[in-house]
Amino acid sequence: MDLFKKCFDQTRFAEMKQAGLYPFFHQITGMQQTTVQLEGKEVIMLGSNNYLGLTSHPDVIKAAVDATEKYGTGVSGSRFLNGTLDLHVTLEKELAEYLDKEHAIVFSTGFQSNLAIISSLVGRHDYVISDKENHASIYDACRLSWGKMLRYEHSDMEDLERQLKSVPKDAGILIVTDGVFSMTGEVANLPEIVRIGKKYGARIMVDDAHGFGVLGKGGRGTADHFGLTDEVDVIMGTFSKSLASIGGYVVVNGEPVAEYIRHNSRPFIFSAAIPAACAASALEALRVLKREPELVDRVNEMAELMRTKLLENNIKMFAHDFPVMPVNSPIIPIIIEGDDILTCAVCKELLAEGVYVNPVGPPATPPGVCLLRTSYTSLHTKEIIEKAANIIVNVMKKMGLCK
Repeated sequence: MDLFKKCFDQTRFAEMKQAGLYPFFHQITGMQQTTVQLEGKEVIMLGSNNYLGLTSHPDVIKAAVDATEKYGTGVSGSRFLNGTLDLHVTLEKELAEYLDKEHAIVFSTGFQSNLAIISSLVGRHDYVISDKENHASIYDACRLSWGKMLRYEHSDMEDLERQLKSVPKDAGILIVTDGVFSMTGEVANLPEIVRIGKKYGARIMVDDAHGFGVLGKGGRGTADHFGLTDEVDVIMGTFSKSLASIGGYVVVNGEPVAEYIRHNSRPFIFSAAIPAACAASALEALRVLKREPELVDRVNEMAELMRTKLLENNIKMFAHDFPVMPVNSPIIPIIIEGDDILTCAVCKELLAEGVYVNPVGPPATPPGVCLLRTSYTSLHTKEIIEKAANIIVNVMKKMGLCK
């Protein structure tokens, strides 16, 4: 059979394009702010992960420009060999200090961070136990490791314990969960995960890509929010959300753990390091957050305003029957009770009315669930939120998706 046969058999996206409903790869011609220029039209941006609004902060931009002038556009090598800059080391020290851990390691992307951490720590006779709705990078990292992956039903603590009971007593165990789940904005039940995990001698890892900058004191993330920083063994995060750059990191306690990852992680050893501009912008964004912790309150205030507006109009924001953690985040899903074609049609109508949202369906969501993923930043204003909410409600009513 021809290797390319699958490429020609996939017709779904061609059908979307033919119907004028293809929602992906829109071109933005400017900065990620509350409104963006999208293919010649100004629209309200409700799809960005720029939670603290720092991609357009003048100090962050200046730091990137200054670093490029000093160090050039690339490092031309991996951190392991010639690619470590003093900027990388400074960023690691300040991240570790801010997140109350002893050591930090900076990686080239957030996706690669999970690959690097999990594939190095989980060995041939170890087990990694993952929430079913964890990010795709965690799934790929589990596959890349030599260990065995078990999955528990999303946020189902009884199922987590069942999986733990099935693990041989002499095996190493890593439980991995998103801190804030990227599609729904739900917050992991970290207190129970830690309690159950410690009962079985497991190590705990939190992917805090969407938790850093929005939860905890000064945006220190999910573990800090629950007072569990000392109990969570591995915290991973990214620069591409709250820290206005590109790259990722891990923070841990214990030099042997950090050194093991540095010397055994193939994605870390065999990838070029992030350029100086990326490291400098992430570092300056972290320093802005230290100076302006009110940004965290601001982004959550804007998200809560939108959540209230949607609730007032009976717009469905949860796809699960089980109770969610009573913790809110800047990610608000709008559930579409229909297929991906209907979801794309709603997106198209919203865009025509001046609001950009992200259409999401399987495999990023559970089978049979589609949603509009909306997210909010500290730059949004009450006026913008109210305008966007009115447009969303009117479009949903027009399409028969709410009362």
